Amino acid sequence: MRQELLQEKVKVPDNVQLVLDGSTVKVVGPKGSNHRDLFYPFISLNMEDNKTLTLSAKNATRKHKRIINTFRSHINNLITGVIEGYEHKLKVCYVHFPMTVTASSTEVTVKNFLGAKLPLISKILPQVKVVVSGDVITVTGIDKESVGQTAANIEKSTVLTNRRDRRKFQDGCYITSKSGKPI
Repeated sequence: MRQELLQEKVKVPDNVQLVLDGSTVKVVGPKGSNHRDLFYPFISLNMEDNKTLTLSAKNATRKHKRIINTFRSHINNLITGVIEGYEHKLKVCYVHFPMTVTASSTEVTVKNFLGAKLPLISKILPQVKVVVSGDVITVTGIDKESVGQTAANIEKSTVLTNRRDRRKFQDGCYITSKSGKPI
């Protein structure tokens, strides 16, 4: 069943500036700026009075409604990122061999994982900052997807290979909290 006109509105806070350039949404706030390209046929984005963004579709189906809700979530994540930012925390755990974790501006290096001679290297995405203090790794940034992917890259670099029992070898880096929510 089609709806004649489907509209969803996104309110923009006072300390955030939202600029719409075609299908690209750019958000500027206290922590920086972020942008995202949101395009789907028959869905239009319009700014009203510089404080409300309207997502609309004519003769909308259920699929259009899902896409509009996804776009609204992406825009809300952009706004939250430039106001509060996102933070993931990882815990470095080892029992058998002491690991050392170091972070540079572009990569995180894990040395002596299960006694291996070669270091494990994981990539840090742009606009993401990684700080290692003791056995806690903190990943922060304004883009939710980049922060989550960087934390996942670090966790994935220390996945155990086969022939090892996960109940006995519990070494690795594990995500313990995402943006203030414990896991």
